[in-house]
Amino acid sequence: MKIIFLDEIDSTHTYLKELINKEGYSYPVCISTEMQTNGQGSRGNSWTGKKGNLFFSFVLKKDELPKDLEIQSASIYFSFLLKNILSSKGSNLWLKWPNDFYVDNKKIGGTITTVTKDLIYCGIGLNLLDVSDEFGKLDIKIDKKECLEIYFDSLEKRISWKDIFSQFKIEFQKSRKFKATINNKKISLENAILFSDGSIEINNTRVFSLR
Repeated sequence: MKIIFLDEIDSTHTYLKELINKEGYSYPVCISTEMQTNGQGSRGNSWTGKKGNLFFSFVLKKDELPKDLEIQSASIYFSFLLKNILSSKGSNLWLKWPNDFYVDNKKIGGTITTVTKDLIYCGIGLNLLDVSDEFGKLDIKIDKKECLEIYFDSLEKRISWKDIFSQFKIEFQKSRKFKATINNKKISLENAILFSDGSIEINNTRVFSLR
């Protein structure tokens, strides 16, 4: 994974897509920045944060992922890999279905995953600093460059979805105390049924994690 570090851009996700559209895809690439002014969140929301937080997006081919990973499971997969790395460093970070990072009961970041033909793009934002009373921040200090290098080393190992899901389904119980936005409505996850592809059934409707 080639990592490009920038000082300030509008969005790592937008910047990366424009780069690939212009130059084409030759190998996995990551864009990381100290500050983004118009970051992309899920459902068209923005995720700007504050200078010094962790912002990065990367792209790779679908066939560079584990063979048992279905595309609709990718957002959970990418998020949980980072969660595991930060947990190994002492963080109490956990992943709320499908792609929100939490410490205790406060959201501190999230993941957005999009697909274009045979390429998959993933963008992650994580608060390392206080942003507002509404959001929390990571409960440990990290070296961002080191963290990204460890993360992509982990990604290149192609850990199976089966292994990741076996861990996530245990942690999913924490999500039951919260709500998720489904079809623009906040719906409790208390009685959600989790399937092996990371999707859930709630109110007799199947909802997939990729967004």
